[in-house]
Amino acid sequence: MDLFELTRALVDIESVTNNEALAGEFLFRHLSPLAAKYGGRVERMEVEARRFNVFASWGTPIVTLSTHMDTVPPFFPSREDDEFVWGRGSCDAKGIIAAMIFAVEKLLAEGISDLGLLFVVGEERNSAGACAAAKTPRGSRYLINGEPTENKLCLGSKGALRFELVAKGRLAHSGYPELGRSAIDALLDVLEDIRRLALPEDSSLGKSTLNIGTISGGRAPNVIADEARAEIMFRLVGDAAPVREAVQNAVAGRVEVREVLHTPLFHFSAFDGLPTTVVAFTTDVPTLQETWGTPFLIGPGSIHLAHTAEERISKRELQDAVPIYTNMVKRLLASRTEAPGKVQ
Repeated sequence: MDLFELTRALVDIESVTNNEALAGEFLFRHLSPLAAKYGGRVERMEVEARRFNVFASWGTPIVTLSTHMDTVPPFFPSREDDEFVWGRGSCDAKGIIAAMIFAVEKLLAEGISDLGLLFVVGEERNSAGACAAAKTPRGSRYLINGEPTENKLCLGSKGALRFELVAKGRLAHSGYPELGRSAIDALLDVLEDIRRLALPEDSSLGKSTLNIGTISGGRAPNVIADEARAEIMFRLVGDAAPVREAVQNAVAGRVEVREVLHTPLFHFSAFDGLPTTVVAFTTDVPTLQETWGTPFLIGPGSIHLAHTAEERISKRELQDAVPIYTNMVKRLLASRTEAPGKVQ
C-alpha cells in the first residue's frame, strides 16, 4: 500500500474509543513483516480486556514515534479526491500513523535503527493507553508525538479538566410537579452558573474554555426526572486548582461533582528549523513524557477539521510529514549523547 492507501485502510476500520481492537490487530499484522525484515519486534501492550497498544521497535528505541489509534464518534468511512483523504480519523490521527510508519520504513531501509513506534488506545477519552505505556517504558530518550498541527512544531498545549455532574430528584406525575423534584431542573441551574464562571487567560495559550459535552436524564415527558447528568470539560491555560474551586463554589452542593480527568498544560522543547505553533487541545504527552523521553509534538492535518463531519487530511501535508519525521529522528539519534533539550 502507498501512503494514501494505508491511511484509507486505517480510516475504514471503526475504532471509536473502547473499540480499538481491530485497528490494533491490523497494525500488528502490518508491522510484523517490517519487524521481521529489519530485525525488530512487534508486541501487543495490554491495557485492559480487548484493548491493547501496539509497540514496534528496532534495536534500542532511543527515539519513539507515537500517536493514538482511537477516534471520536461517529464513524464514517474513507474517500479521497485529488487534494484530500476524507473520513473519521483521517487527520486525528490515522493519517499520522501512516506517515510515521512510512518514515520508519524509510529510515530502516537506510540502515538506521534504535527507533520505535507506539500506537495507543484511549487518547480521545482518558489516555488509558498512555497510562499503561507510562508504566512499561522501553528506554526511549525522545518521543515524537503526532497530532494534527499542520506540520508545525507545537511549543505549548492547553491542559484539560473534565467533570461529570450527577443530579438526583424525586419521581412524580408531571401533572403534579409539586409532588416531585426535577433532577433536570437542578442540573440546568447548576450548568448555567458554571457557564457564567470567569476563566483564566494566558498571553501565549489564550483563554481557558468550557464545553458542556453531554447531557442526559429523565425517563419520559410525563414523568418528573429523578436523575440527570452532564459531562463538562475545561481547556486550561494555567493551574487546575482555581477552576476546581470555582466549580465547587458554583455547584454549592446542589449536585454531585466527580472529577474524571486532569491533564496539565504542557510546554514543549524547541527544535530548530521547524515552523512553530501553540494548540488549544490536550495530548498524551504529559502522561508519557516522564518515562518515554523528551517530547516533541507535530503532525499533518488541521485540528479545525478533527472531530467534525468534514474531517479530512491534505495529501500534500501527509507526504511532507514523512521527511519531517525522518529528519527529526536522524537529528535526535545524532544528539543522543547530548543532554536532552533544544535540538540544533
